[in-house]
Amino acid sequence: MAIPRFPLKLESWRPLAPGICHYVFRRDDGQPLPFLPGQFIQVHFQYADGTETKRSYSLATVLEQGSEAATLVEIAVSFVPGGAATALFEGLEVGDSVQASGPFGRFCLMPQDDNRRYLLIATGTGVTPYRSMLPLLEQAIATRGVQVVLLQGARRPEELLYGDEFRAFADRHPDHVRYLPCFSREMPREGSAHAHPDVRRGYVQQCLDSLAPDPGGDIAYLCGNPNMVDAAFQELRDAGLEPRQIRREKYVSSK
Repeated sequence: MAIPRFPLKLESWRPLAPGICHYVFRRDDGQPLPFLPGQFIQVHFQYADGTETKRSYSLATVLEQGSEAATLVEIAVSFVPGGAATALFEGLEVGDSVQASGPFGRFCLMPQDDNRRYLLIATGTGVTPYRSMLPLLEQAIATRGVQVVLLQGARRPEELLYGDEFRAFADRHPDHVRYLPCFSREMPREGSAHAHPDVRRGYVQQCLDSLAPDPGGDIAYLCGNPNMVDAAFQELRDAGLEPRQIRREKYVSSK
């Protein structure tokens, strides 16, 4: 059976980092989009020869407190040189429409979770679902005092997606949230906006040991580069976490 599709009209876009843009759409059929933070949509289009194809994008939309549906559909798109999806998005102008379906996926916070701490680990656009999760994390902090550590990997400061928003979230909850940007190639200059005592050097999987993963109280989320996801998964398993405590989503770029 064919999956129902719906039209999305582009409302605005802005660059997030070199080669990555944030797009804001509105459903053009007047309907909201019910979804769970952490889920993704698929954008459908055609190759130059008319062959149907699609790409998956995690929802970056931050729902209003208590809401289960979005009027705006927000995604982060990473451009791949020569990519068909890249050509599609680069050619969009405000008011243009694309076809989409969804939402899909189970990379979500679970209502039955009773853990003491969330470890949220991401590279690149893999951090997108965590932006969407912020209201639910805030609710979990308020209702059961959960701790949150967001370990975000990037090569250099200008590639840190949504960093200002995550830092502001941590600043609002200093007793419960730690935001740890981790740079593999270039550290922030002293006095710059990204300079902070919690900044780390290296790859995110190399920083996990310093967080003292706790099999008795942690649930970890891994999202982004497949090599990072696999390496971090093994680090967490070596620390004693069971597979059910580690939720994974790999991002694979395709043309």
